[in-house]
Amino acid sequence: MRAPLRLRALANAVNLSTATGLLLAGLSRTPLEPGPDGLILGTHYRPKLPKAGAFTVGNVIFYRADRAFINSRPDLLAHESGHATQYAWCMGLPFLPLYAVCAAFSLWRTGDPGSRNFFERNAGLELGGYRELPTIARLPALRNYLQRFTLFKSPLPNNPAKDRNHS
Repeated sequence: MRAPLRLRALANAVNLSTATGLLLAGLSRTPLEPGPDGLILGTHYRPKLPKAGAFTVGNVIFYRADRAFINSRPDLLAHESGHATQYAWCMGLPFLPLYAVCAAFSLWRTGDPGSRNFFERNAGLELGGYRELPTIARLPALRNYLQRFTLFKSPLPNNPAKDRNHS
């Protein structure tokens, strides 16, 4: 195994994200087997959440499918491997709330949690089965909505006659 991958495995062991993945596998009764590059593959993940066909916790990659599916989709494995590296960058479990914020931003901007999500884009959108979607112009709609309130309306033009009467 190359040095950067050994470092990733060590970082995810120290930051307890891989331990969390192993705990999740145990609680969900997900069978585990060694994978490439220091990854651990969980197959036949059954709980309903998350809804994704594959997801990563530390160096543990969970699939709803079997090993034959994993072997047939090296692109998806590469994508999930990218998420394992992101756990190391984020020092472990802080990855989860950071990912949630990015997914919410993407959902707001495109209607899809992955399309504009920094983490999905960094791991390779297409590798993970995501599509790049156009953004939705929400700011003009929000501005128009806020302008209905007097506080946000443009000021009225000055009335010089009125100003002279009050002097």
